[in-house]
Amino acid sequence: MKLHHLIREPKIKLDKNPLLLLLHGYGSNEQDLFSFASELPEEYYVVSARAPYNMQYESYAWYAIDFDADEKKFSDLNQARTSRDLIAEFIDELVANYPIDANDITLIGFSQGCILSYAVGLSYPEKVKRIVAMSGYFNTEIAKDGFEKNDFSQLKIFASHGTVDQVVPVDWARKAKPMLDSLGIENVYKEYPIGHGISPSNFFDFKKWLENI
Repeated sequence: MKLHHLIREPKIKLDKNPLLLLLHGYGSNEQDLFSFASELPEEYYVVSARAPYNMQYESYAWYAIDFDADEKKFSDLNQARTSRDLIAEFIDELVANYPIDANDITLIGFSQGCILSYAVGLSYPEKVKRIVAMSGYFNTEIAKDGFEKNDFSQLKIFASHGTVDQVVPVDWARKAKPMLDSLGIENVYKEYPIGHGISPSNFFDFKKWLENI
């Protein structure tokens, strides 16, 4: 398959089960978010994907980052777009290889994985029903050209960020909501008094959101 991954099968088996696809942050790996897979709703397949660019020492990235640059020069956009399409193809592979409901797929992304979740979901809304976007931001340059014309009527987004995040400034994250609102995408945005991470209250809130939407 396109991406190395870990999988937790659903404890409640249906003819077709929904999918939670976990996308880790820069310099991490598929083990990171998978650590809370056992806490996620039992009816889902939970798949944690490994980013394609190897940084050595069990560290991977969805694209290269220049940490000394400003927001516009922050990312290797070509690598990011390649990863965007890899993830979209990986979703198709998962649906082909497991009894997954193609109409009930959720992306859960942290940091760089959050940025990719936005890009995949808004570029291919026919593939993604929900996005949980944590500690990242929406970079329109990674989305497909003309993404604004897509049908977002089925897409729902839960976005969150730490108010004292030293890696991705909270101001970048705050720009997403007005843009999502303008596109008519149903979305929730929450902030937590934390740095670059996922607090227990953040986890609880997105899990509750998943269970109720």
